[in-house]
Order: sequence, then structure tokens, then C-alpha cells
Amino acid sequence: MELEKYLARFDASAFKEVSLQNLEHLQNLHLQHIPFENLDVIRGTPIYLNLKTIYEKVVKNNRGGYCYELNGLFHSLLVKLGYDAHLVSATVLRQTGEWAKPDTHAALLVHLNEPYLVDVGFGAATPRVPVPLNGLEQTDASATYSIDQHEGNLYDLIRQSETEKRTLYRFNIGKKNLIDFHEGCVFNQVAKESSFTHTDIVTRAIPTGRMTLADQTLTVIENGVRTKSELSSEEKVRVLRDLFFIKL
Repeated sequence: MELEKYLARFDASAFKEVSLQNLEHLQNLHLQHIPFENLDVIRGTPIYLNLKTIYEKVVKNNRGGYCYELNGLFHSLLVKLGYDAHLVSATVLRQTGEWAKPDTHAALLVHLNEPYLVDVGFGAATPRVPVPLNGLEQTDASATYSIDQHEGNLYDLIRQSETEKRTLYRFNIGKKNLIDFHEGCVFNQVAKESSFTHTDIVTRAIPTGRMTLADQTLTVIENGVRTKSELSSEEKVRVLRDLFFIKL
């Protein structure tokens, strides 16, 4: 991985010093410039948990990815910058109230003056700020996040917006390696129970909100105002290129 090229990919070259403030800048910029997307999954292009391959996709080919790719690569970057960080596994709580396949989401734990949960790969609900494990609330452009200790090494990430308060996922603070997510990565590429095998999903943060493409529908949220547009196939190609910077 070429550190400078990766930092330049999301306009973050100024934030190399290890600090909580710079970590927040790195996380926020990453979410604004590198989209969460499952386009390879839908098109049957295999995703491998190999940092060289992920780097080429995200940095050289100007693409995004899903949690294993985005958080795996971001973890490698943080370690190279000098952060004490490791991957953690999480189980997603679906909006239906059902738990997804256990330990198939990858996130990060970063130790500074205290431990913080960091995530750049949870789609539209991803927090833009490091969230401390001590329970203090952190608010970004879209919601307020906090963490509740469940039991032992298990913690819940809570998201509260104007309309709801819900648990996003339960994570274990034990250290994981990227290869530990092999089973989850395969599952989320092929299983009908996976959230990523049914339709295109592309989303990235913008300074005052978020834009999300789901199949042929573009949703833009700016300053709390939501607008939806139905796209033709030609318009979708232009949106991917112009709004998400993706050329397939």
C-alpha cells in the first residue's frame, strides 16, 4: 500500500499526526470520498480479503467496497500512521428486529486516551465520528451515536435520529484479523439471506447529509431534506460517474 496515494484518494494528506481530532477528520473524509458499494457482488465479481487487491480496487481504480474492504484497508492505513487499532467483529441487528448472521460485519477499535469504535463501512448508517466505549453520545451530520456495554466484551452501537432510536450492531472488542472474516465475506457475496445480493447499493456522505443509490432510485438528504429520483439506465450510469465517481 502506498500511503500517500491512499491519503490523496480521500483528500486526507494533512492529517497524519496521531490524535483524536485527526482520526475524526480521516474517518469523515473517507466516508465522503470513498463510497460504500456492493456493485461487484451484484455483478458476480469475486471479492477477496487481500489488502493488495483491495488497495488496487479502492485507490487505483477509484472504487468503493463493503465493510471488509473499506474497514480492512482503513485499518491498515491507521496502523501505518501510528494508531493503535485492530479489527473487531460485529453482528448486525436488522430493522426487522432479527439478528443477521453472527460476526459478519467488520469494524475497528482504536485506542487513544480510551478506546473508540471507528467504522467507514456500514453504509448509510455509518457514524462519521469515533464513538467512545464509555457511553458518551457523539453527534454527526445525520444522527447521534452512543455505545452501551452489553456483557463482558460485547457492546452495542446505538443510533438515534429524529425519527427513531435503534441498535445497529453488537460487537466484540476482541482482536480480529482480516482473514477471520472469510466466511462472512463469502456469505455476503452469495447467500440470498445477505443484504447485498439483491440489488445495487451505493452510498456516500456529503457535508450536510448523504446520497444513496438503491437499484434505480437516488435519494439525497441535505440539511434534513430528503429528495428521491427514479433513474433510467443511462441516468444511473451518469449518477455513478458524476456523484459517486465510479466508472464500471
